[in-house]
Amino acid sequence: MKHFPIFLAVEGRPIVVSGGGEAALAKLRLLMKTEARLTVIAAEPIAQIATFAAEGKLTLIRRTQQPGDATGAALFYAANDDPVEDGRGTALAQTDGALTNWVDNLEKSQFITPAIVDRDPVTVAIGTEGAAPVLARAIKADLEERLPASLGILARVGKAFRAAADALPMGQRRRAFWSDYYFRAGPQTLESKGEIGLDDALGTLLAQHLGQSDQPGRVT
Repeated sequence: MKHFPIFLAVEGRPIVVSGGGEAALAKLRLLMKTEARLTVIAAEPIAQIATFAAEGKLTLIRRTQQPGDATGAALFYAANDDPVEDGRGTALAQTDGALTNWVDNLEKSQFITPAIVDRDPVTVAIGTEGAAPVLARAIKADLEERLPASLGILARVGKAFRAAADALPMGQRRRAFWSDYYFRAGPQTLESKGEIGLDDALGTLLAQHLGQSDQPGRVT
């Protein structure tokens, strides 16, 4: 395994994209799903990127990349569709101390962005280390079909209930509660009452599980 899969905390942290064309736009559509602070450096950005800047979704610097532009950045993407400029920008960003990705250049990248199935806060990342992009896309398409859009809602509501669920002892009983929620009570409630009914369903389910005693042990 040449690339170690991790989930990087980017909330409130700067991510810099060098480039103002279609390659940069493709990365931005993904990055805008995060809570990072995005900066785009491009002398002549396409209209959609300029619109994102006007809407306050990112900061746009209308010039070519300069030393120091990536200082403090969590990540840097070189996405100019120009190998000379991408090479120059990558070198500058590495000097600035940022982790760098040269779009569509695996060998020159310090990290890669996997194919992603987004059911926020549930995220599935699929990577083939550049060996089989077609396979990664096929796996992504299969998972997109298999994982319902409601999965994210169940996970988000469940996360908010975790402190209350700590009333159950750790181990089998707590795992049984969450299994009951995610695979039975949660989906049933979401289908019949919508998201608004999940909190009450969790409370009822917790009361049921708190009322259950552990299975008695046997001494032989």
